[in-house]
This record gives sequence, C-alpha cells and structure tokens, in this order.
Amino acid sequence: MRCLVVADLHYSLPQLDWLVSAAPRFDLVIFAGDALDIGSMVDFRAQIVVVKKYLALLAATTRVILCSGNHDLDERNAEGEKISRWISEVRELGIACDGDSLTVGDTLFTVCPWWDGPQVKQRLVEQLRDAAAVRPPRWIWAHHAPPADSPTSWGGKRFFGDVELVQWIMQYQPSMVISGHVHQSPFISNGSWFDRLGQTWVFNTGLQPGRPPTCIVLDLDADKAFWLAAGEAQWIDLNAPLRRPAAPIEAPPDWLTFLDRIADPSLAKPQAAAG
Repeated sequence: MRCLVVADLHYSLPQLDWLVSAAPRFDLVIFAGDALDIGSMVDFRAQIVVVKKYLALLAATTRVILCSGNHDLDERNAEGEKISRWISEVRELGIACDGDSLTVGDTLFTVCPWWDGPQVKQRLVEQLRDAAAVRPPRWIWAHHAPPADSPTSWGGKRFFGDVELVQWIMQYQPSMVISGHVHQSPFISNGSWFDRLGQTWVFNTGLQPGRPPTCIVLDLDADKAFWLAAGEAQWIDLNAPLRRPAAPIEAPPDWLTFLDRIADPSLAKPQAAAG
C-alpha cells in the first residue's frame, strides 16, 4: 500500500490540481489539515465550496483521509469551541474525516480533529482509547499539529507542537503520526520532516509555495518513507533506527518519478498558439 501525504495546501488551486492528478497512482491520500486559508482574500464560504469539489474528484479515484487543521475551523459547537463543520460534511463523499477510523488491509487509520477546548479534546481522548482496543499491529494517526519538542515542530526560535499529543503517543505508541502545521520545520536548521518518539514515527510535510506541493509518500509494503520538495528528495527506512540526515533518493522508482512528470495546465499553450 502506498499513501500520498499532503498538508497545509491553504487553498492553493495549483497544488490541489496537482493532487488530483497524482492521486490515482496511490491507494490512499492523507490530507493532514489546513485545506483552507483564513488569510485568503477569497471568501471562506467560497473556499469551502471549491475545496469540496476537489475532494469529490479525489474520492472518485482513490481513498481519502482528511483531518481538520486550525485554518479549517468554520463554526462553534454548543460549548463554544471552534470546530470544522464543513469537514464533517465530506463524509458523504466517502472520505474518512474528523472522528473516523479507516481500516485498509492490515492498517488502521485514525483521523483526529483539531481541538480548541476541553470538549473536543475529551472526544479525541475517547476516540484514541476506543481505537486502541481494536488496533492492529500498524496504527496510523492523522493529526494536524506535530508533537511538541520535536524537530517536526521546530519553528526556528521555538517549538509549535502539541504537548498533549506527546503524552498520547507515549501512551499508545502508534506506528506513525502524520502532521503538518509548522510550515518551515523540514527546511531549517534543527528542524526535520521526520522524527521518532519511542516506536512511533512522526512526519511533517512542510510547506513551499508553487506547484507541486511538498509531499511524503509512505510505501508501507516496502517500509520506506519518501519526502519530496523543490530541489530535494529524501527517504528513510522505517525498519531502521532513527538516523539523521535522511538519505537522498538516488534511484527513484517509476511510480515516484511520475510525480515529477505531472503537467502544469497553466503552462500549456493556448490552442490558437499551437504550432
């Protein structure tokens, strides 16, 4: 099983276009939060309409997981805590979203909401507890914020991770936690796109502007993780101990080089100019 991991696309339509083109090559797309952009000039409601159309295209070609990030919160619950109502609505597209679990083969994926207060946090605690009772050997969480005090949450001057997540990871020791949120971590000194807490691998895709987005590919059959960014391509062996730096990808498989060959429609010549 190969999983394509993205996060923090922040209503970048060129990156969403690329994702729709790439998705059919993968068994699962994991979108680890912040599909929207609260700082965009585009009305938030319009962003939701457009992103849901992209998600429908993705769901028509492969399995999709989407967890909420802090930019995705569009409503308050009865307790006054911020939630992502629109993400719960994509469940009707067959997408696993906040509060859901998805089993694919021998792997259980748990989709964690962004929590903004004690009520949603408690529901997440109960979600993890219930999933732990039926967990298979491979258990993967999608959780937008990375853990605190990890290179995956290092912002250059301080850590921006989730302290509670560290405690949950140490309690349950899932196989992996897929995150985003701290955009610069993979690109700065003392930051990284990967880390390990006990037996748990932690990943943060990072963010770069333009097209394509930074992404991670998890090849779960080969137990390898690949990180792809502008001018960089690295991989780690998930069966080996934590080592830094990651190895450069020197002989990429065809399914990986395909991602570099996805055409950018904005660069196509207008029909009238075709030679």
